[in-house]
Amino acid sequence: MTERVEAVVIGAGIIGLAIARALALSGREVVIIETADKIGTQTSSHNSEVIHAGIYYPTDSLKARLCVSGARALYAYAKENGIEHKKPGKIIVATAPEQIERLTAIKAQAEANGVDDLTFLDKNELKAMEPELKAEAGLLSPNTGIIDSHGLMLSYLGEAQTHGAVLAVNAPVISGEVIEGGIRLQIGEEAPYFLESAIVVNAAGLKAQKTAQSIDGVPANTIPPLYLAKGNYFKLQGRPPFSRLIYPVPEPGGLGVHLTLDLGGQARFGPDVEWVDEVDYGVDPARGDKFYEAIRTYYPALKEGALTSDYAGLRPKITGPGEAVADFAILGPRDHGVTGLINLFGIESPGLTASLAIAEYATGLLD
Repeated sequence: MTERVEAVVIGAGIIGLAIARALALSGREVVIIETADKIGTQTSSHNSEVIHAGIYYPTDSLKARLCVSGARALYAYAKENGIEHKKPGKIIVATAPEQIERLTAIKAQAEANGVDDLTFLDKNELKAMEPELKAEAGLLSPNTGIIDSHGLMLSYLGEAQTHGAVLAVNAPVISGEVIEGGIRLQIGEEAPYFLESAIVVNAAGLKAQKTAQSIDGVPANTIPPLYLAKGNYFKLQGRPPFSRLIYPVPEPGGLGVHLTLDLGGQARFGPDVEWVDEVDYGVDPARGDKFYEAIRTYYPALKEGALTSDYAGLRPKITGPGEAVADFAILGPRDHGVTGLINLFGIESPGLTASLAIAEYATGLLD
């Protein structure tokens, strides 16, 4: 059986759903296909749910531009649609005198990205704001927040469906081919069916490279490699020691072992950076040993045994260990030569924050 549709979005995570919503709102006929049996089962449900301000990313990169505009859009969207969220702010801390210069550089980078509300805090100001915090200096980011990611996904999906989009779960893409007027996809293997579509958006996250490789006619040299950076989280037993998110200065591959708060007030630490070869969401309790050492640089009162393993996420990176962190790769027809195809690779943090902006940018590549 072959069905002809106007637009297919592969992947029902936060990014795929945001793009499906944008396409449906533009009046297009949209089918969302998802390998799993429900939405958002991978990266979208294994993250810290933080709304980032856009501080660290290289100036004029997609991550910087889409994070800053995306955060603005996301706060407005959450308020308008009743998505639970809070804006506790975060403090980036220098735990040693030699790190203070790095705070100055971070502030300058933020300002270059259009984030001009960071406030420099000295040791006494930090102590007054967060008595349990040990640091030489800090930067306060008042626009950093947290959001209910599942509620956000349900809202994106609901809007898309209200405007005619259809969701198909348990629908893996087996193969595809570029044909005249679009792309033909085989969905499912035992009882396959085929979708022909003028527009195909590959927002498959961890499977984005595999999906692109399965479509005959997509140039192989436009598909970057996939590297999996696992981030483990550990939950703090008892009452949170801080009222804001606490981040050390960044480390290679991530933002260091930081403290985040969820909407229920639970504190957790993470993620760390663990390069892995396959998808695995298990957390080794032994990794907590290194967490204690890292956390005590800014929270020395952390008691032994206060951490329990919580969950893990996977960052779908397109550069590996020791390499420079890559920008989002959102590739349209001008990049790969296939009319109507959008491939999204390396959509890690700040993907959630930037989701509405990513959807606008990606759909704009079709024009």
